[in-house]
Amino acid sequence: MRILHFFKTYYPDGHGGIEEVIRQLVVGGRALGLESEVLTLTEGLSGEINFEGHRVHRVKRLFKLASTDFSFRALSRFKKLARRADLIHYHFPWPLADLAHFYAGHGKPTILSYHSDIVAQKKLLHLYRPLMNKFLSRVNAIVAASPNYLQSSPVLQSQGARVRCIPYGLTEIPPPDQARQAFWRSRLGDRFFLFIGVFRYYKGLPYLLEAVREQPYPLVLIGEGGQEKELKAQAGRANLTNVHFLGALSDEDKAALLSLCRGLILPSHLRSEAFGLSLVEGAMFGKPLISCEIATGTTYINQDEVSGLVVPPADIPALRAALGRLWADDQLVAKLGAGARQRYGDLFTAEKMVKSYVALYSELLGQV
Repeated sequence: MRILHFFKTYYPDGHGGIEEVIRQLVVGGRALGLESEVLTLTEGLSGEINFEGHRVHRVKRLFKLASTDFSFRALSRFKKLARRADLIHYHFPWPLADLAHFYAGHGKPTILSYHSDIVAQKKLLHLYRPLMNKFLSRVNAIVAASPNYLQSSPVLQSQGARVRCIPYGLTEIPPPDQARQAFWRSRLGDRFFLFIGVFRYYKGLPYLLEAVREQPYPLVLIGEGGQEKELKAQAGRANLTNVHFLGALSDEDKAALLSLCRGLILPSHLRSEAFGLSLVEGAMFGKPLISCEIATGTTYINQDEVSGLVVPPADIPALRAALGRLWADDQLVAKLGAGARQRYGDLFTAEKMVKSYVALYSELLGQV
């Protein structure tokens, strides 16, 4: 079964949540008979590369407008690659994929993973909406990552029975290297809260920094980009000596910090945070979670008082109170951590996600 994924960024250039979902599907699908390729844009060298055993076709990005990457050459490349694929897997939102679909006229079965509503570009959405609606009406199946997002998205609600729900899943991270664990324990101890992610505008990090002001618990942040300079400046002005910016780290270091932390926090306050894969990573390690109720997948992963604590978005006192509860109560930490680990095993493994997608691929190919 030959699958072509099409999205604006992918490894080794991009390292976000959508890129990781595609990687999990491609790598995990090999054992189930999938032969997957990825077509993406790049600011580096164009051409075909091998990444973790699969082909990645990279076309030079021409320009970027309103968070949308464009390349006219990608249209012709997509048309050629689509001819030899059995099924096309689009990843939304990315308007260039809509154009490529109609330009290629490939007639192949199509799946669209609906990763997020368009939240920030509301004015341009009015111009894009006719093309978007036409594109969504033509794909054979649309996949949401959580029932929460399906229920709260007017766009998904308008698509009827073609919408399925398949949660994102991650392969279990290997146990941390003991030497790396000892290194980080000597530097940070083993009682700190952890954030993992790119420092984007919707992550709610300014509220989190204010929440830990003059508090006894350390906060460790893994990541970079986005609002990084502004956040470091905020921490400096407030003299937040309990906040540690570690930058981008290796998988081994991340595993060590996940194993040591008191809990994982994702304070995203806007719907641009459609799922929250870092919460899955925390759950995988049996850590209690803290997230905000924004009617997206974050509250599907993290259920209040089951796997962690859920607070209102952009609510500094509520964030501070949730952190304080976990810091002070060992029994609560153990209970919620066990609940988080249970939810990971039941719902968010890569194996479950891949099997569900393969079943959907097979269903659509059987209809041809």
